[in-house]
Amino acid sequence: MSTARLVARNEWRLMQRSRVARLALFMLLALATVATFTSIAHRNASDDLRARFQAQADQEFDGQPARHPHRMVHYGHFVFRPLPALAAFDPGVDAFTGNTIYLEGHRQNSANFGDVRQSSLLARFGQLTPAFVLQVLAPLVLVFIGFGLLAGERRSGTLRVLKAHGVTPRDLLLGKGLALAGLAGLMLLPALASLGWLVIAAEAPALPALALALGYAGYLALWVLGIVIVSAIARDPRNALVTLLGLWALTTVLVPRVAPDLALAAVATPTRLETDIAILRDLRKIGDSHNPDDPHFAAFKARTLAQYGVSRVEDLPVNYRGLLALEGEKLTSQLFDDYAKRQFEQQRRQGAIVSGFGLASPAIALRSMSMALAGTDLDGHRRFLTQAEAYRYDVVQRLNRLQAEAVTYSDDSNRNKDPEAGRRVRIDPANWSKVPDFAYQPASLAEKLRSALPGAAVLILWLLAATWLLRRAARRLGEAL
Repeated sequence: MSTARLVARNEWRLMQRSRVARLALFMLLALATVATFTSIAHRNASDDLRARFQAQADQEFDGQPARHPHRMVHYGHFVFRPLPALAAFDPGVDAFTGNTIYLEGHRQNSANFGDVRQSSLLARFGQLTPAFVLQVLAPLVLVFIGFGLLAGERRSGTLRVLKAHGVTPRDLLLGKGLALAGLAGLMLLPALASLGWLVIAAEAPALPALALALGYAGYLALWVLGIVIVSAIARDPRNALVTLLGLWALTTVLVPRVAPDLALAAVATPTRLETDIAILRDLRKIGDSHNPDDPHFAAFKARTLAQYGVSRVEDLPVNYRGLLALEGEKLTSQLFDDYAKRQFEQQRRQGAIVSGFGLASPAIALRSMSMALAGTDLDGHRRFLTQAEAYRYDVVQRLNRLQAEAVTYSDDSNRNKDPEAGRRVRIDPANWSKVPDFAYQPASLAEKLRSALPGAAVLILWLLAATWLLRRAARRLGEAL
């Protein structure tokens, strides 16, 4: 048996005798287990609820009576974002961004009904997930158990005794690190079990789940290396504990909390009210379909008449009011898309700034990688918004086309004056069921891996830096003996 393994086995024996170590490990494993079961149950319940509401919204839309097509444009529709299976491991931004959008003509609404927005502060504090346990709590437990690995040996004067028995600094650091790594492996077990369950029972994609397991294993390995390094160079256990607690607070609490605020200050974004006002201002500039003297729609009318070879809108083979609705929705939707692209670009720049802080906090790098692999990052939310808007535009234009083709211009113009015309503009309700249902398309495997790559690269850089520092610590420990 190698010297490093002997040191590790002896350290394991000491940890087993320590009531503090046993209690800390038991509490963390209990928290991780509870987090696993509650997070899976919450994800399943939330996804089932969304699926039920989506089916109800589809049924109510399809079951509308005979109406004027433009009435259906304003009746609107609800769409819900389904939760990916790995959201049970890391829910990411889902609870903050909202998961429901009301779709209607002439408007682009934002997502509503995020879980956190609707809950109290107490409920928000109680959001325990496997990702949170491993990102925040597991490093803290490792710190309290391992801060005295080498600093305690230094204080008790046993380092020279170990050297006299032929134990090299390298073997000593390796053995202590192996012991603490074994403890970290135990902490990882509930998370691995949850990922395995999600792959088998919930049909979560296997490769992202494996990448999540490797990422969190690397993160805990980084903390093991950091604890061994600090304990090796500290003069006594107290200094080691204070230093490690400071590093934990800085990298897992302070920097992740401050980084988004700095990103918001660097790349300011307008509020929802400011955006709505700007859109209304621009809508007035692009044209008013209700104004016969509007330059854009006057030119549109001339082009339409020339296309069909007639001189009056009454002579068109289609309903001109429906054509106006098609053109108006096209213009407003282009404007909505322009504003959405600007907002997405601002969010992308803010996200890049926050990701840059991963060089100061491995927790940020891990969080970025974790949410990307789970499909619960901001890119996933933007994907939902983009697909919902594309679906809204398609539904509204289908209904506008029905107005143009299934309703005559004469009846449409006189529907409020002539009861018979008002009856004829209410078309067959079978048309509503021909509108396709919303089907959200999640990111592909390649897109998830590509989004997770920057965070994974930063974690690898941290591990390489910690390995280099460990060698320096071994050399310094050898010089001190």
